[in-house]
Amino acid sequence: MIEVIPFETLGRLDIDWLSARYHFSFANYHDPARSGLGPLMVWNDDTIQPGTGFDPHGHQDMEIITYVRRGAISHRDHLGNEGRTVAGDVQVMSAGKGIRHAEYNLENEATQIFQIWIEPDEARLEPRWATRRFPKAERAAALVALASGRAGDDGALPIRQDAAVLGAALSPGQSVTHRLGEERRAYLVPSRGRIEVNGVLANARDGIAITGEDTLTVTALDDSDILLADLP
Repeated sequence: MIEVIPFETLGRLDIDWLSARYHFSFANYHDPARSGLGPLMVWNDDTIQPGTGFDPHGHQDMEIITYVRRGAISHRDHLGNEGRTVAGDVQVMSAGKGIRHAEYNLENEATQIFQIWIEPDEARLEPRWATRRFPKAERAAALVALASGRAGDDGALPIRQDAAVLGAALSPGQSVTHRLGEERRAYLVPSRGRIEVNGVLANARDGIAITGEDTLTVTALDDSDILLADLP
């Protein structure tokens, strides 16, 4: 089953410094039909204005994956970690038994990110944070594991769940195939460009919930970047 959730139907928040779109119930937006997919609890599409961001706040027992679509995001936490993650790259924060952090757009342009929250398979572990570069050339016409808890995804940032977030960059007409397995689930978002998933059309920033499909074939109709969460 492949269900396309159009971008214009997503939950929304628009304030002076943040424009957010919620693929699943989040904060003051609640839709009982969109309360996550397996351990995937949050997929937010955020546009953050220059010189603004998320002031210090806490998290616990969540794997928080940030994919930067445009600009850069700067992170600081109570453990002493500091870093700047730029467009095309990824940061992962394993909140574990508790972490307090802040994220800001310190650039002179708007920053756009996907923020993805996945429940861990074990609670109350030590918190950690890391960022890593993922050159676009390495994702050309190939799905690359960006964050993963699966065996064999050695180049990915580690998360504490039998799940993976993969990315690919596709030119018009190019396809990638992913063996999912009928017992697993997936959530797919094209950050730009129109695509087809097993023949089903989706537009940029739409959500695509996938269950009961053994193999996925994603074909780009435009220059496209895709992000795929492979979930138990």
